Amino acid sequence: MSLYNEWKNLVVYFVKTSGEEEFWNEYASIEEKITPQIIKNYKTTMKGNIKDLAKNFDVSLISFVGFIDGINSSLNNPINLEDITEDSEIALDINFEKLYINMLQAGTEYLYNLPEWNLIFGKDKITELKLTYGDEKTLVSPKKIGRNELCPCGSGKKYKNCCGK
Repeated sequence: MSLYNEWKNLVVYFVKTSGEEEFWNEYASIEEKITPQIIKNYKTTMKGNIKDLAKNFDVSLISFVGFIDGINSSLNNPINLEDITEDSEIALDINFEKLYINMLQAGTEYLYNLPEWNLIFGKDKITELKLTYGDEKTLVSPKKIGRNELCPCGSGKKYKNCCGK
């Protein structure tokens, strides 16, 4: 069985036994362990075999495969996850802007608010990306019309005696 299939089976088992929320909490702890290290070394493409990279990040082999699955769409050369083994040589050639955008769109605030992002992007770029790709939009509620104000329909009557009835 491939490492990727082991990862998928582990996810299904974990969700069935502990629940989906518990799975995402556990997965988040893996991301929080690896992501800051990758960002700090953004000038270097991390290379090596899966087993050694997992050991360097102090996570299990299967958890590391899950992490790669999570960032695979942000790699300049995505990895064919079905074919990887513990001895597979990989390169984490990450498009960091794409990774940041993916984190914004996934709503993983604990990742896209890491201070390490300031090493790659300036505050202006981070603000621009958040405004362009973030899911948080500012909602402006309309001004509430007071009962004794003129009705906005233009009748000249007080709101309480016109449209506010």
